[in-house]
Amino acid sequence: MIEIRSVAPVRVLTLSSGRVNALDVELLEELAGALGELRNSGADPLVITGAGKVFSAGVDLNRVVDGGANYTDRLIPALSEAFEAMFSYPGPTVAAVNGAAIAGGCVMACACDRRLIAPEAQIGASEVRVGVPFPVAALEVMRYACGDRAEDALLGGRVYRGADAVANGLAHRVVDDDLMQAAVKEASDLGDVAVDAYRHTKAQLRAPSLARMREAGPIDAEVRRLWGAEETRQRLAAYVENLRRR
Repeated sequence: MIEIRSVAPVRVLTLSSGRVNALDVELLEELAGALGELRNSGADPLVITGAGKVFSAGVDLNRVVDGGANYTDRLIPALSEAFEAMFSYPGPTVAAVNGAAIAGGCVMACACDRRLIAPEAQIGASEVRVGVPFPVAALEVMRYACGDRAEDALLGGRVYRGADAVANGLAHRVVDDDLMQAAVKEASDLGDVAVDAYRHTKAQLRAPSLARMREAGPIDAEVRRLWGAEETRQRLAAYVENLRRR
């Protein structure tokens, strides 16, 4: 589900799970583990992208509908751990948003230091429109990435492209040509910065957000309850059915 290759001096991590690289517990746990291993082996500059034509369409809602509270009680901590692992990775991180990055896929991209997006790729945190709240780690990632546009991005739940994605903090620039080549170059250029200076500065910048993530227990307990509620399961089942009919 996670493929890692070297394009010296950069490591390229590719999400590869089904048609839309949906996030389920197993992929999230593998991702958090892979980031931990990369961190411990030197935290080389990192590019993350999605296999095929999609970055990640977010949480696998079919698993949520089928698994109910027993599944979502595992899913919310797995999401939080993976988002935090990406957000706190010491080395440079660049998201190559090659296609749709929706909901959890958007959060994963926004956890990276830099986000390059293909012209037709869609990106947006659509959780509220689907009908589920944000775990604290996801909300803090989006708050950090979007700044004063965070409320519009999170409460509006819109999906953006191109210049609109850049204007709302979801991307840094649009790449018309070879997205992966541009992302590897960006990660490599950031890797040329003095390692200790980069890591220390990144840690200081993100410390307040990480502190809130690590104090998230009571809020995330309520998030788990809401995700696992029967009313939520029924709402998501209807949403999934509507998607199938399109």
